[in-house]
Amino acid sequence: MAEQVLRHIPVMLGEAVEGLAVRAGGRYLDGTFGRGGHARAVLSRLGPDGRLLLMDRDPAAIATARAEFAADARVSIRHANFSSLAEWDETAAGLDGVLLDLGVSSPQLDEAARGFSFMADAPLDMRMDPTQGESAADFLARADEREIADVLWVYGEERFSRKIARAIVEDRAGHPLTRTGELAGLIERVIGRREPGKHPATRSFQALRIQVNGELDSLRQGLASALERLNVGGRLSIISFHSLEDRAVKLFIRDHSGRVQGSRRGPPIAAAPARLAAVGKAQFPSEAEQAANPRSRSAVLRVAEKLS
Repeated sequence: MAEQVLRHIPVMLGEAVEGLAVRAGGRYLDGTFGRGGHARAVLSRLGPDGRLLLMDRDPAAIATARAEFAADARVSIRHANFSSLAEWDETAAGLDGVLLDLGVSSPQLDEAARGFSFMADAPLDMRMDPTQGESAADFLARADEREIADVLWVYGEERFSRKIARAIVEDRAGHPLTRTGELAGLIERVIGRREPGKHPATRSFQALRIQVNGELDSLRQGLASALERLNVGGRLSIISFHSLEDRAVKLFIRDHSGRVQGSRRGPPIAAAPARLAAVGKAQFPSEAEQAANPRSRSAVLRVAEKLS
């Protein structure tokens, strides 16, 4: 566990925590604890009256949180998806900031047995919480060709989604896909290596992970819950790694900003009262961070403040 903590590099650490505008006596929630990089930085800025609430759906992440923070009276820990943050009694008193670091964590990718990576052969699982829901193997065993193709196209923008889906359905008739190596090999056989430096299974594995974990639904629900629990002046600080995630965050902030909606061809739609305001523009990792941590390259940070 200690080795994993050392290897994990939190993305945009300074920018994300700075976005929260942490007050010593404030109440903050890290909904994606991971291995605690952002949480430690927030806690270091809290005084004796401050509170830090930690959530993660991954049991391994929660084990790390409990081992390191359970003895700190300022910290409360809950094993759950951040989408359910409003159901936690600890959030009922209001929050001064919510931080979300979306997507799969480095420890999850690096632990081959979790099935997130095509770089090593392992059970085809991909669940962030292995105790709940169906695995990627379960999904590929029960979904029809069209559903598989739609997932690969919508969540992975895979141009050969139909071709891959057809091959999966044909192959599973004789032998169910249960290993990451089997799926990666099938995809490479079907579409070949078309992009130098990029494995042909990259988009499909990403799409299946998003599907299996219901990541976009969790994000939408989590954003709505966070807005309800934030105090006036409270901040959202959200790091995305996928264009679909970032678009959902961007539109959520826009839709609650009080701006008039509508198209040039139709009448404007009356705006609801503004509840959020973007704080600055989208931020991206520095060149130095990208060089030190290549996994940060696709990161986008957006910060917003609750108005009313």
